[in-house]
Amino acid sequence: MTMCNNNVMTALERQAFDFLGYQWAPIMVNFLQIIMVILGLFGTIQYRPRYVVLYLLWTLLWVAWNVFVCCFYLDLGGLSKESDLLSLGVSSHLSWWKDNGPGCDDRDLPATRWQSLESPELIYALGCWLEYQYIEVLHCIIQLLISLLGFVYACYMVSTFTEEEDSFNFIGGVHYPSKTSPLYL
Repeated sequence: MTMCNNNVMTALERQAFDFLGYQWAPIMVNFLQIIMVILGLFGTIQYRPRYVVLYLLWTLLWVAWNVFVCCFYLDLGGLSKESDLLSLGVSSHLSWWKDNGPGCDDRDLPATRWQSLESPELIYALGCWLEYQYIEVLHCIIQLLISLLGFVYACYMVSTFTEEEDSFNFIGGVHYPSKTSPLYL
C-alpha cells in the first residue's frame, strides 16, 4: 500500500511539473501510470491477478519510458533535450525546471533586446545549483527505483495468487496432488 502511495505521489508530482512546462507526451504517460498503479492496487486488494499482471506489463513500458526520458535529457542516442519532442510539436516549451530550477538566477535582459525577441518564454536562467536536465533525470531514476520495487512485489503477488488458485478446488476444501510425493514415502 505504501509503495503504491509513493508511486502515485511521485507520478502526481511529476505530472504537475510537466503541466507547468507544457510537456504533453509526459502528461499522457504520467496519467496512464497513475491509472495503472490504481488498477494494480485494486487487483492486489481484490485478489484479481489479471489486474496485477496488467500492472506488471505496464511497469515494463513505464521503465522503457523513463529510460527514454533519461536518454532524451542527457542527449544520448541521437536525442536532443532542445527538441520539441516531449511537447509533441505543439509548442516550443521545454522543461519547467529549465527556468525555475533550484537556485536559478534570472537575469533581466536589456529592454531593447527583450523587445526584439520573438518568443520571450525562451529566456534561459543562469546560475542554477543543479541543471534542469539532471533534475529530470533524477525524477526518472526515482521512478525507476519505485517501479523496480513495485515490479518485484507484483511478481510476488501474482505468484501468491496462482498458488492459492492451484491449492483450492472451490467445492469442498484443499486439493491434494494425485501423485504421491517422494517425501511421503
